[in-house]
Amino acid sequence: MTSTKDEVCRAGRREWMGLAVLALPALLASLELTVTHLALPSIAADLRPSGSELLWIVDIYAFLLAGSLVTMGAWGDRIGRRRLLLGGAAVYGVASVLAAYSVSPAMLIGTRALMGIAGSTLMPSVVSLVASMFKDARQRGVAIGIVVASVSGGTAIGPLVGGWLLDNFWWGSVFLVGVPVMAALLVVGPRLLPEYKAPGGKRLDLSSAVLSMAAVLPMVYGLKHIAADGFAWRWVAVIAAGVVLGGVFVRRQRRLDDPMLDLGLFTSRAFSASAIALALAIFVLWGVNYAIAQLLQLAHGLDPLEAGLWTAPSAAGTIAGSLLAPRLANRFGPGRVIAVGLLLAVAGFVVLTQIGPLGVLVTGSIIISAGLAPTMALATNLMIGASPEERAGGAAAISSTAPQLGGALGIALLGSLITAVYRNQLGHEAELTREALTSPTAREAFTTGFHVSATVSAVLLLLTALGAARFLRR
Repeated sequence: MTSTKDEVCRAGRREWMGLAVLALPALLASLELTVTHLALPSIAADLRPSGSELLWIVDIYAFLLAGSLVTMGAWGDRIGRRRLLLGGAAVYGVASVLAAYSVSPAMLIGTRALMGIAGSTLMPSVVSLVASMFKDARQRGVAIGIVVASVSGGTAIGPLVGGWLLDNFWWGSVFLVGVPVMAALLVVGPRLLPEYKAPGGKRLDLSSAVLSMAAVLPMVYGLKHIAADGFAWRWVAVIAAGVVLGGVFVRRQRRLDDPMLDLGLFTSRAFSASAIALALAIFVLWGVNYAIAQLLQLAHGLDPLEAGLWTAPSAAGTIAGSLLAPRLANRFGPGRVIAVGLLLAVAGFVVLTQIGPLGVLVTGSIIISAGLAPTMALATNLMIGASPEERAGGAAAISSTAPQLGGALGIALLGSLITAVYRNQLGHEAELTREALTSPTAREAFTTGFHVSATVSAVLLLLTALGAARFLRR
């Protein structure tokens, strides 16, 4: 009896059971953001934070999460990916309990900051462990598709879970959702998840870690404020400072013998093209989700929970696309599947330009999500497959950071585009509020801005599809 190399590399029952464990933190990663937004009115009534403190309760988590991803991915390669995942899970669980029982805005902001840093260990560890467990490219593609579907599942059930908890318990209960998930991970993880540590890895360069966070944080912070407050040169200056620090970070990586981020990964056409496609896909996805949330709450008068329930079905499109994409890629090739999926998303944006009843809005968002899902699953798999095994943690961190930056940029630019069209029609001092949109003229101006944003997104995706068909065809 003989066995082929492919049979030796193929994952078995233990690996698939381990994947089920890894799906838990992936689901939690997106669910946490959703339930926190729903809890804000209750938090405001109980802790009475100032306006800026309330914003920081939400934003500090996302800021530190995005800023720490590159560092955590590289750290996992050095100390062990399972060790990083389990250590991060333990800190996340403790921080969640402290957040739930916070007695002041400052305490809640501090615990949310700790949750953000701990949360940054999750996705890089999950994706890099998948790379360690699934050596076969086809199986790895299916596994990453399941991880992406799990993230979308958290988005879908977040409004339901959060709404039920807030109807039956106090606001702190939404932070306790992650505690049993992390407890299960800590119990089962050591038994089912393998450990992997890059051979000969040196100590993490602390200067690089500080520079990576110092580069990402200003960019995310500036983009966030442009999305919330509109264009202002001071936010552009903040973003530019992040870009400059990013250049310093890149220069340092080129000089180090063991860089925290291997820039050589970008010499691979598959890696760099996949990273760009992934960032652009999330750019339009976060942008359109932000625009739809505004449309539902401002123009249709829905509260955040109702708006969340109307947007939840779009996650079904992401789940379906993520799970179906690996099978299609095995038959037609990932480049073709990504390109066709992006064209499907273009069709979804065309539907949005014909906006009418809420059913049309939901249909368009489902089509967009289903079309973008193959890019999220297959581009991540291509990035991991194009990187050496000892650098999978760093590659996973890039595959997590690119969407964070692309998404923040999408919300800022596409949201600003809607506002610009709105004010161009009504006057530069026109307010974009629910009260203002009770006027048919203001509602029509906002809808025009929404249509312009959808059109720009469709054109961008069309160009991205052509690029994917060319650079990822093999």
